Amino acid sequence: MDISKIGEFGLIDRLTKDIIPQQSSTLKGVGDDCAVLSYPSTRVLTTTDMLMEGVHFDLTYTDLRNLGYKAAMVNISDIFAMNGTPRQLLLSIALSKRFSVEDIESFYDGVRAACNKWNVDIVGGDTTSSLTGLAISITCIGDAKEEDIVYRNGAKDTDLVCVSGDLGAAYMGLQLLEREKSVYYQQVNELNRKIKEAKADGTYDTKRSILDAQQKALSDFQPDFAGKEYLLQRQLKAEARGDIIERLREAGIRPTAMMDISDGLSSELHHICKQSGVGCRIFEKNIPIDYQTAVMAEELNMNVTTCALNGGEDYELLFTIPIGDHEKIKDVDDVHLIGHITRPELGLMLVSRDNQEFELKAQGWNHMSQE
Repeated sequence: MDISKIGEFGLIDRLTKDIIPQQSSTLKGVGDDCAVLSYPSTRVLTTTDMLMEGVHFDLTYTDLRNLGYKAAMVNISDIFAMNGTPRQLLLSIALSKRFSVEDIESFYDGVRAACNKWNVDIVGGDTTSSLTGLAISITCIGDAKEEDIVYRNGAKDTDLVCVSGDLGAAYMGLQLLEREKSVYYQQVNELNRKIKEAKADGTYDTKRSILDAQQKALSDFQPDFAGKEYLLQRQLKAEARGDIIERLREAGIRPTAMMDISDGLSSELHHICKQSGVGCRIFEKNIPIDYQTAVMAEELNMNVTTCALNGGEDYELLFTIPIGDHEKIKDVDDVHLIGHITRPELGLMLVSRDNQEFELKAQGWNHMSQE
């Protein structure tokens, strides 16, 4: 169905008609000029992200439902990174005419699936037209007690540095998708070249059956993803690590500094160390890397540690804890101790597997890069 047939408000009604608020802090959600929220005894946390087609996602290989899920999860992740609880979400999208009602319903299904996982209420947003593609803006609202909020500036000398999950898989998933996309378009370009040549030399009609068969083969093109499913999931369907926040609370551990890993471990370590006025020593052998990530890096002739440090989009949690919590953190599942905080004059250092020290440079994703 063409969106113009039902209009902006018809689309909004169709997407939000059965939304029922789950949070007591949501006094009024979708359907009025503003959402009305109540946070009488806690601190309110807000975060927002904008995702642009062609910059942050490629619809050649990104399913709209997964895109909606990921767009919501990366905002929910920011609330967890402050040791807070996500409560509400505002979603705004700009659409070009190539999208149908069903396309946007699929996208919205993904957003709702992410919100339902963490009991987050969708309370409003906006839709508008776009001349260039799909643009997504999401704001997530959460809360935390004053004493529970964790900032980036709380790391202290001798604190332990920890990460959840494993690193580099999302980046390897992106490399895999880009490789298969390149293979496909190389075949398309080669076929187009053959067609152009055949038309130019007058042999198109005699070669038509062969060219048609090649075109049919291209329409049935299947990328080679066998054995790489985990990498694709990590790139296409991000997960916020609210489960880690719950485990830390159960273990009686309050991080001293924390953030999620969106732009790469090296960049996030620089953020924490700069804002905390400290240095760090990170041990290469302790950086958690999945087997599929290592295999893919070898296949692409890339250094797997570099991928884990700089790849980005892992949405794992990077945090520091007091050294006195060492015994507690050992019992927290899916958390890895990768180093410790040092005095600022010692700098940010990576200790290699053969015990050589290298300066840890911030080489993760740069949103304002010219490349």
